[in-house]
Amino acid sequence: MLKLARVLLLAVLLVFWFIFGLLLCLVRPRHRNNVYVFASMYHAVCPLLGLKVKVILPPGVDEIGPAVYVCNHQTNFDIFTVTGAVRPGVVAVGKKSLAWIPLFGILFWLSGNVLIDRSNRSRAISTISQVVDRIKSRGTSIWMFPEGTRSQGRGLLPFKAGAFHTAVQAGVPVVPIICSSYFGQVDLNRWDNGEVLIEMLPPLCSKEHGAAGIRELTETCRVQMEAKLAELDGKVRRPV
Repeated sequence: MLKLARVLLLAVLLVFWFIFGLLLCLVRPRHRNNVYVFASMYHAVCPLLGLKVKVILPPGVDEIGPAVYVCNHQTNFDIFTVTGAVRPGVVAVGKKSLAWIPLFGILFWLSGNVLIDRSNRSRAISTISQVVDRIKSRGTSIWMFPEGTRSQGRGLLPFKAGAFHTAVQAGVPVVPIICSSYFGQVDLNRWDNGEVLIEMLPPLCSKEHGAAGIRELTETCRVQMEAKLAELDGKVRRPV
């Protein structure tokens, strides 16, 4: 019964978000802060799911400026959890197939996010160049999932290099964000689904690495995120 009530309420919210989002995007199409507004709305749903989410930000987070934010990707519930760490001026990079998700897909594009065709390498490279130009010309920050897919309880998967190529070419820092492991933790029939911890780490300077050091930058970021994941998993409160 609880699960049914939650699903119905989420469905109502989805319709509301679509109508509100469509109106917002018509008033200010692809505005740099549209994604931040939507992310805040999605994150506000966490209590409805029985989740207590705590977001830990580093000192001076508002002074970071344009950056490439990289976060681990676990489940479809990420749209409600990790969105709590989205900052103003951030847009996401996602696979082109997201555009076909009913209601969500059209808003994902209209709000200013970037869609890439991962099945076509040349188009993906061209899109990265466009993202770099957008960072430089508009001061936009980019959010990417370097694993490229949902880990679904398999830990931190190997990283793809696209996010780090983007940061180096744009001359902006990489900002790691790590979310504690919560795959299988959400049971919509349970009132209390425990805690999720999300921490944003200090920026990594991409200029120190350059084009030749992208692999090193990628590995440095992954090592830091893996260590932080283990730390957060040791602190998080699980469902009773």
